[in-house]
Amino acid sequence: MEDNIRKDWHSADIISALHKKGMSMAALSRAAGLSSSTLANVLYRPWPKGEWIIAHALDLHPRQIWPSRYFDEETRLPVERKTRRPLPQALCRPVVKAKREVAQKSPVSRKKSTAQAAKDEPLA
Repeated sequence: MEDNIRKDWHSADIISALHKKGMSMAALSRAAGLSSSTLANVLYRPWPKGEWIIAHALDLHPRQIWPSRYFDEETRLPVERKTRRPLPQALCRPVVKAKREVAQKSPVSRKKSTAQAAKDEPLA
């Protein structure tokens, strides 16, 4: 392998980049309709669909995160890997609430149940 070929991102760097965007690997996995730990498989083994989900969340191409998976060493040419089915738009841009938005929401007032209301009333 040549020295000028970039190395894949470390798994901790990928997780850190997701956290900087306000997401976790588990939340992104659930948003994609997968089990919370399924998307973590992409950190250790090639899986084009998972690579695209993470790359879209980071606004990158999967080739930038995993260059070794998108390069054929025999032909010395880039390889375009595709998923079996196109990704739905919902997977491409997951909805993430900013921490500020959550903090600015007013607390929801809870109505007392009839049993609790009766308990709190003074006896006459």
